[in-house]
Amino acid sequence: MTEIFENIRQLYTFRQPCAELSAHIEFFSESSLEETFHYTGHSDFSIKMFPSWTPTMYINLGAAYQITIGQRKFHISPGQGILILRNTVVERHNTPADHIFTVKFHPGSLEVLLGIPQKTLAGKVVDLATILPTALVRNIRQAALLGEKAGLMETYLLKQARRQKDHACRFVQQAIELYLAAGMQHAIGEMAGGLAVSDKTFNRNFQRVIGTPPKPYLSGLRARSALSAYVNNRKSFTPSAYGYFDMSHFYKDVSGFTGEKLSEIYYR
Repeated sequence: MTEIFENIRQLYTFRQPCAELSAHIEFFSESSLEETFHYTGHSDFSIKMFPSWTPTMYINLGAAYQITIGQRKFHISPGQGILILRNTVVERHNTPADHIFTVKFHPGSLEVLLGIPQKTLAGKVVDLATILPTALVRNIRQAALLGEKAGLMETYLLKQARRQKDHACRFVQQAIELYLAAGMQHAIGEMAGGLAVSDKTFNRNFQRVIGTPPKPYLSGLRARSALSAYVNNRKSFTPSAYGYFDMSHFYKDVSGFTGEKLSEIYYR
């Protein structure tokens, strides 16, 4: 299964974070054994995800699986928890017994909550045993319901968050909000001016918080948003609504984002 082109969310149940963490966590989720069986049967399957620069925790509640990050493959044992950045294409290779608890953070928020700069995570698989209390991970694995698992994680993160400052993270969040509000058409200089900083300061904050310069990150955000809209309804899709000159411009950007031509991945 490939995200955007296929609805990978159908395999999971979701829970939104509490209000205090909504600016930092996109969602909690847990794979559904029933839905997984419904869509994949007794066969092994994979889930391919495109770059998003979102730190993501996976706590394995089921069978072992493998995860490929870029060109590197890692084996994840039953009970093991990991943290990845998703700065490149990520693919999880699963058995029908796949069962996972996920915490997906907004870009930059991991540093606010746990003091971990996300730029240090690029291309890595970090064992959660090195950054979270063993008892917390154990209790999450033993909790019966998604709400209980999420609540345990929220309680821990709220205690940690009070020790961190989020000025740089908030600046980047404001820049992203400005970009979206402008129809994803603003140039870096325009956005820097809108936030009353120099181009150099704007770029430095993005590099520090996200781990990549603003141009490739914002380009990926635009390609992801536009591609999702295109797949959802090709007839009503308008490239100019996402800052593209025409369909050729859109196709080229999608190819750079997915690594494949749209005709090859969408129509095969």
